[in-house]
Amino acid sequence: MSWLPRRPSAEHLRKALSLVWKAAPGWSLASVALLVLQAGLPLLQLYLMKLTVDAVTAGMAMQEKDVALSRVVLLVCLTAAAALAAFFLASTAKVVGQAQAEIITDHVQGMLHAKSIALDLQYYEDHRFHDTLHRVQQEAPYRPTRIVNGLVQVSRNAVSLLAIAGLLFSCFWGITLLLFAALIPGVLVRLKFSDRMFEWKRERSAKERKVGYLNWVLTSEMHAKEIRLFELGSLFIQRFRDLRVQLRKERIRIAFGQALGELVSETGAIAGIFGSLAFIAYQTVQGTMSMGDMVMYFQAFQRGEAYLREMLSGMTELYENNLFLSSFYDFLQLNPSVTYSVPSCSFPRPMRRGIVFDHVSFQYPTGAEMVLKDICLEIRPGQVVALVGENGSGKTTLVKLLCRLYDPTGGSITADGIDLRHLESSALRREIGIIFQDYAHYQMTAWENIWMGNVRLPPNDGKIISAAKSSGVHDTLEGLPRGYETMLGKWFHEGAELSIGQWQKVALARVFLRDAQIIVLDEPTSSLDAMAEQAVFRNFRQLASGRTALLISHRFSSIRMADHIYVLKGGKIIEGGTHKELICHGRTYTRLFEAQAQHYK
Repeated sequence: MSWLPRRPSAEHLRKALSLVWKAAPGWSLASVALLVLQAGLPLLQLYLMKLTVDAVTAGMAMQEKDVALSRVVLLVCLTAAAALAAFFLASTAKVVGQAQAEIITDHVQGMLHAKSIALDLQYYEDHRFHDTLHRVQQEAPYRPTRIVNGLVQVSRNAVSLLAIAGLLFSCFWGITLLLFAALIPGVLVRLKFSDRMFEWKRERSAKERKVGYLNWVLTSEMHAKEIRLFELGSLFIQRFRDLRVQLRKERIRIAFGQALGELVSETGAIAGIFGSLAFIAYQTVQGTMSMGDMVMYFQAFQRGEAYLREMLSGMTELYENNLFLSSFYDFLQLNPSVTYSVPSCSFPRPMRRGIVFDHVSFQYPTGAEMVLKDICLEIRPGQVVALVGENGSGKTTLVKLLCRLYDPTGGSITADGIDLRHLESSALRREIGIIFQDYAHYQMTAWENIWMGNVRLPPNDGKIISAAKSSGVHDTLEGLPRGYETMLGKWFHEGAELSIGQWQKVALARVFLRDAQIIVLDEPTSSLDAMAEQAVFRNFRQLASGRTALLISHRFSSIRMADHIYVLKGGKIIEGGTHKELICHGRTYTRLFEAQAQHYK
């Protein structure tokens, strides 16, 4: 897709309205009803004010002051009632608008989350995607609500303006047209600077993301130790400040240009409104109209000008909001490249032949070279297969292909002869229990941290404790202040921090909890001591019984227990066999093994 957002269109506006209606139909109906009720009140208030002024003027010449006073009091009461009704409707509309905005914001956030999860990892490796995602996250949650509010504002002002215009055109049609025309330059200025701000936002997305990143580095726990130990605080603060100053100056420059343009255009509008008021005053002095007429027309011109100004302003805001929403619609149109055929096949349960990589090659979408080259290997049910190789040899990439986070560039991966591309991704992934090197630390309770491995179980299922025992973390969690109910991490109240090794055991427990046919451990014990590692793999052998298991590790004490070992280098398999066979070959595996073993001699 093109990463440049498209210009807004009537179709975008229709989609925005459809989105608002789907998110909050009841509140949308309430908003429309209030709009209709509010639209007619201004003209009623003007007419009541005219009648009041005329009644006061007539009463001054009457002998029976009580009769005149009674009429004036009645009209004042009616005017007050109309004002109170207008206030009540405005307050109600504010509450309805707030409720509608909250619901729509949550709805849009849900759409963003769902689309983000549905997209492949390859999108997250493209900086243009991150720029688009940044704009969407910044703008989309509140823009649909602003569109609705803008439409309500435009519609309400348009209806009120039509009523006022009908009154003014009956006596001052030429002045009315001239007055309304004087407001058009201001609208053109707003449209021009809406375009300019949109372009600026698009061009500065990367810099704004960098500002957000620096802010995160300065305030996150992840970087806290190094920032203090390496005295990086002042460096990052200065970089953050420099970027913010640059962005702030550019924003202010655009805002200043818009303010200057609006000032020039507003001069004509102000001259028109006060010239009209002077003309009405002259007509009253000449006796052409009554005092009540003068007050009514005075206010009619003022309100008409205000309604038109707000309506035109609302139209430019509609354009601006729709402009920014174009990024949101482009984001929603992104499609995952990892798809499956329809109808899809069921994952074989139980597997009888296992997993086969058949001449698999792979190149990352943003990469220049093949990461995997003509990989052929087999993992049979009940077999533990290990991958060995230096960093960057392609071991973790191979695991990503097995999980269908990517599809092979060439060749195929099959489960019992079924190409993984013919399986629904979610059905495949339910059959895989995995721990990556960069496993997640969930800032949740200990129960929940393990339960995340199989959320199809009840949150308090007894298997959670069994999984914790298998990974060796049960005693640690049970000894926390609130046991398994203790929050892990320090982000929230009464949270308890674990060591790196303890966090890794929690991640392992998630794998042990999962009812999966395929177990994948990518450096599963890198943070564990020797005794803990031995206990984990003793339990792992028991867990992997009857299942397909894939193990990646730099520790040969772990690798030795595998049934078959493949050695990768430069994205190719260069050796394969059992530990004893590979040692006898005296090649790469032997060299790697002896390089590690010498530290224990």
